Amino acid sequence: MNALGKCLGTLLLLGLCSMANAFDLQQLSAQLARPDVIHGQFIQEKRLRALPQPLTSKGTFVLAKNHGLLWLLKTPLQQDYRITATGIARRDASGWQMLPGKSAGAEQNRLFLAVLQGDSSGLQRDFELSLSGDAQDWALKLTPRSMLLKQVFNQINITGGELVNSIELLETQGDSTLLRMQDSTSAQPLSDTEQHDFAE
Repeated sequence: MNALGKCLGTLLLLGLCSMANAFDLQQLSAQLARPDVIHGQFIQEKRLRALPQPLTSKGTFVLAKNHGLLWLLKTPLQQDYRITATGIARRDASGWQMLPGKSAGAEQNRLFLAVLQGDSSGLQRDFELSLSGDAQDWALKLTPRSMLLKQVFNQINITGGELVNSIELLETQGDSTLLRMQDSTSAQPLSDTEQHDFAE
């Protein structure tokens, strides 16, 4: 093969490689929306300007398509939350109690649900999205659009592979939250207890 042929062959190969690597938001959404149920553990580090050490909390989560998110805090205190399209509920001695829908925490949890479920259309209403990487190792940057969100967040960074690995919230006041999802698996169906928690 002459030099020109080699050069054309190389260019063609590079073109095919770049086409194969053009991982977009639609593909990411489809990838994250694929599993019916995801179980995992989380570590959340909240860094406050006023404190030298981050506040760390740990627990487990269950994300179920068409149901929502169970967020089960284990340490430093035990507290169960259920996040669905209808709102956020906290479990107390008498069962699940709905929380007021307009709190900052409610917005943050709604955001988590959209991210974990791969709802890019929902995110695009509120944020400019910038995606880099490929299906096995990607990073998504969210920059707030609305004045309300701009007052709370500077930026949100999300990383992942097959599933979401981490969510970092950078707040305008200088505080930040890093949420790391660990040992996530889509191999287990909902248990009877989890089905009951979503149904209540």
